[in-house]
Amino acid sequence: MRLLVSGGGTGGHIYPALALIEDLKKQDPDAEVLYVGTDRGLETKIVPAAGIKLKTLHIQGFKRSLSVDNLKTIYLFLKSVRESKKIIKEFGPDAVIGTGGYVCGAVVYAAAKLKIPTMIHEQNSVAGVTNKFLSHFVDKVGICFDDAKEAFPAAKVVMTGNPRAQQVAQMQATGRLVSEYGLAANKKTVLIFGGSQGAPKINEASLQALEYFADKEYQVLFVTGQKRYDQIMADNRTQDLPANVFIVPYIADMPAILPELSLIVGRAGATSLAEITALGLPSILIPSPYVTADHQTKNAQSLVNKQAALMIREGDLNGETLAQTIDRLLQDEKQRKQMAQNAYQVGVRDASDRVLQVLTSIKK
Repeated sequence: MRLLVSGGGTGGHIYPALALIEDLKKQDPDAEVLYVGTDRGLETKIVPAAGIKLKTLHIQGFKRSLSVDNLKTIYLFLKSVRESKKIIKEFGPDAVIGTGGYVCGAVVYAAAKLKIPTMIHEQNSVAGVTNKFLSHFVDKVGICFDDAKEAFPAAKVVMTGNPRAQQVAQMQATGRLVSEYGLAANKKTVLIFGGSQGAPKINEASLQALEYFADKEYQVLFVTGQKRYDQIMADNRTQDLPANVFIVPYIADMPAILPELSLIVGRAGATSLAEITALGLPSILIPSPYVTADHQTKNAQSLVNKQAALMIREGDLNGETLAQTIDRLLQDEKQRKQMAQNAYQVGVRDASDRVLQVLTSIKK
């Protein structure tokens, strides 16, 4: 298969694409893949590092308010469509898939106009504007949450799950928490993580909770985010840490440590939930209220409704609510095991295979 993949801007659009490409290469070692992204997004670093050929477009998204800058956005979109058509003709893909971000708007639209088989993949429970637009032109729409299907033409929708889930589902505990971070091997472990850059509200609540964690039978691994670590470690509250609390700025290859955790506390992005449900991890979700259409709250609610997670809204988050919720769940073995089982049932551990099956069914 010759597959052209487009998606960019954030890891939530890029990592599912990379997981899909990895699965394609396993199934078809001779497959040819071209990735088209933006010239400023994370994909400019992540995609080449994965050994995948990358071409970039200079494009930007629409401003939410009336702005002269939106005229530039329209110009760049039309220019990118023309450039995408040239890239597509040169590469000659059997199929094109967009995994999100405004860059795939131009690429997938161009492919559809060239009569190339096309698919989009919506990771969130609330469909993005770009995917809503593209759904009128593509052959198929892959979704991860039932709530998303109402945004798209019903005949095109396929429940695929997030390819990242299949990638993570294969991971096994390797003892990294002990060997790399000095945690105890025989204790329950909770990870608190607000994203690669850190989340100020989660970080502050974690600092407030430190005194509550002292002398607990479980241990806490608190990941601050690289750019916030020095500030956290300069705070008076971290000068005399409880012996069961460990603070680090960042964990490379985060999914690799997930099988070793008893509980995870973090945001409710689509990729995170795919990883959590793939492994059947109990979780306390703190959705970011700053994302489009508050989609993280809706993502989280989908698990809460299935008793597969607990949720603390950021407005209700402080050290006491965080510590008490963690403490209650880690002490209630029955609830935690049931939550893990429910999360596992939600997981789609063959998501990449499902997406590839759809692409195979529509390809030239």
